[in-house]
Amino acid sequence: MTEKLLLTFNAGSSTVKIGLFLRKEDKAVRIGKGMIDFRHKPLTFHLVEGPEVFDVPLEAEGGDMLHEVLDETFGWLANHFDIDAVTAVGHRVVHGGDMFSGPVLIDDRAFSGIAALTPLAPLHQPQNLRLIEAIRHLKPHLPQTASFDTAFHRSQSPTVQRFAIPRTYFDQGIKRYGFHGLSYKYIAGALAKLRPENANARTVVAHLGSGASICAIEGGLSRDSSMGFSTIDGIPMATRSGALDPGVIFHFMARMGLSREEVEDIVYHKSGLLGLSGISADSRALLESTAQEAREAIDVFTFRIAGEVARLSATLGGLDTLVFTAGIGEHQPAIRSAVCERLAFLGVRLDTSANATNAATISAPASGVAVMVIETDEEQVIADEALSIL
Repeated sequence: MTEKLLLTFNAGSSTVKIGLFLRKEDKAVRIGKGMIDFRHKPLTFHLVEGPEVFDVPLEAEGGDMLHEVLDETFGWLANHFDIDAVTAVGHRVVHGGDMFSGPVLIDDRAFSGIAALTPLAPLHQPQNLRLIEAIRHLKPHLPQTASFDTAFHRSQSPTVQRFAIPRTYFDQGIKRYGFHGLSYKYIAGALAKLRPENANARTVVAHLGSGASICAIEGGLSRDSSMGFSTIDGIPMATRSGALDPGVIFHFMARMGLSREEVEDIVYHKSGLLGLSGISADSRALLESTAQEAREAIDVFTFRIAGEVARLSATLGGLDTLVFTAGIGEHQPAIRSAVCERLAFLGVRLDTSANATNAATISAPASGVAVMVIETDEEQVIADEALSIL
């Protein structure tokens, strides 16, 4: 009997991570993973199968329609896996608004609901929709599910969610939603297994990648987060500004004559580490650079992260555990060290040797806060949630 497989798509603004899972009763066990980075041309499909790694050049060019890209990708996957055994496809969808509080089967109504939320996530939602449409075109018989980044944060209180603007706008959906929820859900579950005695600990998780945010978690539930109405808010990111005084936007448009599209391009694509340094959006390149602008960019980045950790600690009434995750959080000791130095007043103390090797626990024995590094796995959450509703 052929074993059943499950495919997951984790779409970012410019990349797609692909997960292949074996369905074993009610569990999803990863057997392969891949990634396509649409920023690099020609496109390459990076595939990992156990210890083997393959980089496969793709002839398809991407664009608005992803049918050809996925068709070619499926063809290469078929060289390593039984693609005919795939029984369902799960997607990460960035914005669920007030409509979606958990994973759903994607029917026409759900697809329309996801599409209607595009103005709230203009970088990510279109990519999610293109992938769903491409699967519908290539494999119309396969059921598809959606897992929402905003759903984990639905446990936040109205006090946390509200902006200090007229109440009527809150009722129209203008509120703090929070993002990276699949990552935070995974970390909350991992912490419950690693430290079950601290299940109700006051925990702040720093998801630091090209997109970055921070979340306050207590009892496995989201209590507050740095990202709010959009994926621009909070701390600086690779190319996104993070929190920005609205007066700057007014100034750009009213005094400098910039259009809405030009301002959007600035805050989404030309700011963050790239804008601060004028050199690179990659923190690794900035850490290696001797330029003053590179040092300033890293200083602002870590300064804002530490400040947001402190704010979220106030939401929780204290801090017991600090977790670093995602690409920067998991692999860049210098960033973690700079953040933790600014949090010494909260009792944070690092073990420099453990931090240098990206150990699971990097806090010193005398630290008043447990500091950990945990690898996140959003695709596992997508797969688990897909199985829960199929």
